[in-house]
Amino acid sequence: MRNWITALALAVLPLGALAQDSGLKSLDTTDSGRQWMAVGRLDVEGTGFCTGTLISPTLVLTAAHCLFDKATRQRVDPAKIQFLAGWRLGRASAYRSARQAVVHPSYEYDRGTSAERVRHDIALIELWQPVRNTAVVPFETGDRPVRGEEVGVVSYAQDRSEVPSLQEVCSIMTRRSGVLVMSCDVDLGSSGAPVFSFTEDMPRIVSVVAAKAEMSGMSVALGTPIEDSLQLLQAELSSGRGLSASPGAISTKNNIGARFVRP
Repeated sequence: MRNWITALALAVLPLGALAQDSGLKSLDTTDSGRQWMAVGRLDVEGTGFCTGTLISPTLVLTAAHCLFDKATRQRVDPAKIQFLAGWRLGRASAYRSARQAVVHPSYEYDRGTSAERVRHDIALIELWQPVRNTAVVPFETGDRPVRGEEVGVVSYAQDRSEVPSLQEVCSIMTRRSGVLVMSCDVDLGSSGAPVFSFTEDMPRIVSVVAAKAEMSGMSVALGTPIEDSLQLLQAELSSGRGLSASPGAISTKNNIGARFVRP
């Protein structure tokens, strides 16, 4: 791994001091997934999928690199991005197309895996129509987690693209250069997944998953904190500095409520 990631090993809590991580729990039933319906699969045409989360009826929080085409290394037209709220086994509670999207102004897609890139790997997507389904309740955000704090993650991934999984307990191992290093179980497709704190009366998003890495022989997740970025991203959207969907490219079929499709 990069030198900056390897160097973090010196600052990590001893493994015995970490919480006992829980395994992944498949949210494959209505009851198990009910609390997490605002987490959805973010389909990006031609480049695969990521995970995104509603933080308001019209705003989806995700990772910045999800909005770039891997081949051209250019921004993806928001018209090609669709948010599938609570996607599970071929069905979503709501389907929405992106109206515009904004990435952190300091994010650089071509920088490579560096602390600078991961620290700013965060984005907001504004939807054409709000999600008003009463079963889909947007999540609130919380304060930055501290070293040793227990967190949880809900994510999709390459081997579980049709059903999200919940890891109820993993740990903040350390924080360096503004990047959270966590013991959470993530994989390709988990980018943009919400990291939740459970210290208050309800789960609150405190970070988004930016990358999977290896440190001292252990798989870890790298997270982008949101406390210093969210207000900036909202201001960027409000001022019209987001990338807008190209005219005429939006299909009304992508802005409807629940429906059944082939998985």
